[in-house]
Amino acid sequence: MARKKRKRSDRKKRPIAVTVIALGIVVLFGIRLYQVFKPLLAQHVFQNGIAGPFFEGWRLTEMGVALLSSATYLVLSLTGIVVLIGFLRLKPWAWVLLMAWTGISLTISLVEYFYTHNPNYAVMAANMVIAFALNQSEVQSICGIRRENESSL
Repeated sequence: MARKKRKRSDRKKRPIAVTVIALGIVVLFGIRLYQVFKPLLAQHVFQNGIAGPFFEGWRLTEMGVALLSSATYLVLSLTGIVVLIGFLRLKPWAWVLLMAWTGISLTISLVEYFYTHNPNYAVMAANMVIAFALNQSEVQSICGIRRENESSL
């Protein structure tokens, strides 16, 4: 059975905020991908390979911290791509996951700001833009989070 082509007017129109959010996710993907390789380069993993103990007693060694950090950022990067695809397809689960992810990431960024005094301002800025864009009523309604006839507070 042939798939019926939809006219452009039949499709849901994406607000500009959806594009802004998608660009923010792409920026975060690039930053996270850089953070995958940064600790590995500092430990010279690409020149010397993965060697040495990863634990000393109950603590991670520098190599263990580098591998754990890189693996964590790799998972975040891949999760970001899945969320981006879901969000561009306007799935409600992607909106919810992206809102939770943004909130957690902003919290971690604020903790870094106040306690380590070495925050990542690019991540903070991208997450702020994403959070503001996700809270627009047209983005919520197009993703199925808010009904058209609901009013905002």
